[in-house]
Amino acid sequence: MLDVLGLEPDDERVYRALIGRPDSTATLLSDLLVMSQAQADKALSRLVGWGLVTRAADERFTAAPPAMALGALISQRRDGLRAAEHALVTFAEEHRAAMTGSSIVDLIEVVTGVDAIRHRYLQVQQAARTQIRTFITAPFVAVPPGENTAEAVAIGRGVHFRAVLDRAVLAEPGIVHDVIESLRNGVQLRVADQLPMKLMLADAELGLVPLATTPTGEHGAVLLHRSGLLDAMDALFETVWRTAHPLELSGTGGEAEPTVAFGAEGPTDLDRRILALLLAGVTDPTAATQLGLSPRTLHRRLRHLMDMAGVRTRMQLGGHAVRHGWI
Repeated sequence: MLDVLGLEPDDERVYRALIGRPDSTATLLSDLLVMSQAQADKALSRLVGWGLVTRAADERFTAAPPAMALGALISQRRDGLRAAEHALVTFAEEHRAAMTGSSIVDLIEVVTGVDAIRHRYLQVQQAARTQIRTFITAPFVAVPPGENTAEAVAIGRGVHFRAVLDRAVLAEPGIVHDVIESLRNGVQLRVADQLPMKLMLADAELGLVPLATTPTGEHGAVLLHRSGLLDAMDALFETVWRTAHPLELSGTGGEAEPTVAFGAEGPTDLDRRILALLLAGVTDPTAATQLGLSPRTLHRRLRHLMDMAGVRTRMQLGGHAVRHGWI
């Protein structure tokens, strides 16, 4: 847990032991933690250097109060991260200025191979300071659903995510679960009838566009730096975003259960998910599969919703659902 502060596993083990056993010797600690004397001595030396442990004249060691010692260490790390962020801004500006006079070769980087594309995909998100915008289409090659580890990290540092899904993506196995997780994390999602390509944009600085597979079966992508081409990708995203259908799924606390009872005064969370998927253009069989329902159960719930809304057609149901905040 303390490795984020630069401590090694042995350091943390020794520090934890000293919290409960002050005035311990290195020999006692090595016996208690089943480690060699050299390991204990090395860990204690590092902890003393960090200011986390004090050494008495009789070679007994005591852990410094965690709130004071670790608090100071955390503050130092936080200050260091702020300095690194300021340096990042400076380096980015210097890089932007240098790229202004660069040749086209420097503005476009060709990436080949699934592993290299995955690496760049994560790097682009790590480089973002304010926002990430993406077009999501199937099939998933470099980064399958649920494996985008950089998204949560970027969201944690305040990066805003907007994504447009190709309607066909909603038929992919398990995608609804991933959509719910993203919505829970604050990602804004919309659905388009058809997207022209996969795309990821980091601020107005970087863009990653996958290429078609080569005849030899090799996957490729291009990494775009700030340029007229990147500006065109920016404009394309915003145009598609404005016309795409917002996707909102309520009840993000867990998987939908087919046995959930009908709401007495309004739609249940499962009903809202059904409505959201159908309004996004998902077919009945696909919606039923994604939500773990039988087609018969899906139709029964829709019939109940239509009765509740006092309408006769699905189009009328959709309008009623939007007007009354059912989705």
